[in-house]
Amino acid sequence: MKTLIKNATVMLPDGPSKTSVLLDGATIVEIDPAETVEADETVYAYGMHLLPGVIDAHVHMRDPGGTDKEDLRTGSMAAAKGGVTTILDMPNTSPATVSQKLLEEKLTLASVKSIVNYGFFMGATIDNIGELKKAKRTPGIKIYMGSTTGDLFLKDPAMLEAIFAETKLPIAVHAEDENIITKNFEEFGLTRNVVDHSRIRTPEAEASAVRKAVALAKEYKHRLHLCHMSSALALAEFEDHADLITAEVTPHHLLLNESDYMNLGTLAQMNPALKSAADNAALLQALLDDQIQIVATDHAPHRYEDKCQRYPDSPSGVPGVETSLPLMLDLVAKEKCTLEDVVHWMCEGPALVWDIMEKGRIEVGYDADLVLVDMNKTMAIRGPHMQTKCRWTPFEGREVTGWPVRTWVCGKEVYREGEFDVSRPGIEVMFEHSRGGYWAGIDG
Repeated sequence: MKTLIKNATVMLPDGPSKTSVLLDGATIVEIDPAETVEADETVYAYGMHLLPGVIDAHVHMRDPGGTDKEDLRTGSMAAAKGGVTTILDMPNTSPATVSQKLLEEKLTLASVKSIVNYGFFMGATIDNIGELKKAKRTPGIKIYMGSTTGDLFLKDPAMLEAIFAETKLPIAVHAEDENIITKNFEEFGLTRNVVDHSRIRTPEAEASAVRKAVALAKEYKHRLHLCHMSSALALAEFEDHADLITAEVTPHHLLLNESDYMNLGTLAQMNPALKSAADNAALLQALLDDQIQIVATDHAPHRYEDKCQRYPDSPSGVPGVETSLPLMLDLVAKEKCTLEDVVHWMCEGPALVWDIMEKGRIEVGYDADLVLVDMNKTMAIRGPHMQTKCRWTPFEGREVTGWPVRTWVCGKEVYREGEFDVSRPGIEVMFEHSRGGYWAGIDG
């Protein structure tokens, strides 16, 4: 089937252009086609912006084992509604994704449930280095340096070093120093005040773990990705990326801070914890300076009734896959960044970091993963109207300008203004790690 998206402002690699894009099956086949070109469907997109589909490189779809919170069907529908066409899921499911067999079982599960494209990280444990050495069909290895949701926590320094020394895949880390967290937790005792979550999981805890991971990456010349940066203090630890180190930030760490506990309570509880307004500003500046390369959500839905338990019984994590693009487009409307920035941080950047083939750009020969956005649409974010199974958000009631209205995955329209087509699943993402990651791609 040929689809012509006509007269949009198209976000091309060289910048925006008012033009048309022709899709043939799953592929972009022509940009600025002749007026006489024939298509099976024509989408008149005047006044709209056409972006590459967002690649969310950090999600927790809870499938298998936590499907009361989310699953690959509901989570991928939420992604499509948010303009996200590719998700990379983390390994702390139940069972945890710690072997090639379990990885392939998740890939099979996604092949029938996910309506967007997908890939899965493999988690590191104290005794699975053999699996990590031979792992394939994965963006990389996820290491939890601090305890968080699930049981994947690697506290043995020797095993941490061995993974950097002996494996080849890119490594993503949750960087928080467990010793500092434990010491702070003991100091605060049996606190029931969620504000103390930020006093326990401090900037020093993040900076300490980042320092250790960066040192190992440089010693062993191993590609390292720092997940969900939350503090200015940690930024200083990787000013020199040595062509090895990349980082991400979430919308909630960009836009929320400790002052939001007053209104949100445990709905603002996450790992790493919220920091200060000064940290918000430093993180945005790090994005603008290319010290942080991508925006990812750490989409971590929990049931509302669980989140509303009193601290510390309340779990950490917030949903985000559905709201990330609107929140970032709102920063464009507020002139905090440009639309070109957002496309780089959410589309092209993740494809470069994780060596994803044929995604992240609107270019002939690339996959037809696209999102049409209305940059003038202003609407409040409302949890009950969301597609994610948990149906709550820490951004409840926030009015934002700029919303996705139509989404295509491999040339198939899967979302249009509140309606879904779930008749065809997304596809498994292909990774070509010989490409060398973000810095090789930027230099190239």
